[in-house]
Amino acid sequence: MTGLFENRAEQESSPWPVLMNAGEVVGMKRAEDMTGRNAKTITRWCKRFCIGIHSSSSAPWEISAPALLMVRHGDVAALELLREGKRLHPRVKRYFDHLGIPA
Repeated sequence: MTGLFENRAEQESSPWPVLMNAGEVVGMKRAEDMTGRNAKTITRWCKRFCIGIHSSSSAPWEISAPALLMVRHGDVAALELLREGKRLHPRVKRYFDHLGIPA
């Protein structure tokens, strides 16, 4: 086993996690309120799109609010730009502006 992944191929094919600053992190309840989706759906998004972290199965999720909205709106292009660190790109920055947090 290699950390979180069952095998090396899974690790290499998984998207890079979204790096988060403290001001953009939300918990599960806030994520549910922001999206109108339930915890099960948001957990699935966190795992599939690597937009959140938790240190163990019993630890609370820490979720990137901008990335969560990108997934909610199906804006994969913006999510990939964010993943690349292009926070000032207009397509990414609009999510930060919408949330009222600095990019």
